[in-house]
Amino acid sequence: MTDESPIAAAPARRPRAQTAGARARERLLHAAGELFYRHGVRAVGVDAVVEHAGVNKMSLYRQFSSKDDLVVAYLKREDARFFERLESSLAKHPGDPAAQLRQYFEDLTRRASAGGYRGCPFVNVATEFPDASHPARACVADNKAKLVARLADVAAQAGAADPAALANALALLIEGIYAASQTYGPGCGPIGAARDVARQLIGAACTRAAAAPGQ
Repeated sequence: MTDESPIAAAPARRPRAQTAGARARERLLHAAGELFYRHGVRAVGVDAVVEHAGVNKMSLYRQFSSKDDLVVAYLKREDARFFERLESSLAKHPGDPAAQLRQYFEDLTRRASAGGYRGCPFVNVATEFPDASHPARACVADNKAKLVARLADVAAQAGAADPAALANALALLIEGIYAASQTYGPGCGPIGAARDVARQLIGAACTRAAAAPGQ
């Protein structure tokens, strides 16, 4: 397994054990998730992941064939978590898809304004791997494509005249929130502005659906 430069400040040493199976995989993914998200994938070596997980290095070798394999597993885990959060937001307004879209932006802006938020892990990874053929970039493309498709599905349910156009506009706003959280800082004005713009876009796109009951 190839390694890369370790993070500048190594995590505190933990007792290492030769851990096998699902437990070892979970500990390694948890450690990789914390370190990759906080410091970046290329800045974190596999030795740092092993140290942070508190497992024997052989445990990592048994679970992942390379650092790239570990990165892909980390991104797949983040993808599942991302869509769990998305669906949790949508579930707050059953039967009202326009409100579901608005709620997602409420929840995202709140999350992006929290201390310690480091933006979207998929955006972060995309900036670190310029080669579009890298396995990590395939995970990024898959996550973003699924997001746009889900937004378009909800937009269609909300009666948007052009669901794909609304989905693309909302996806662009989402990316803007990710960037603003890092460049302007948590709780900045642009994050709140993006939420308000989302509400305007949703309202304008779904005007006909909103007016239908009174016609």
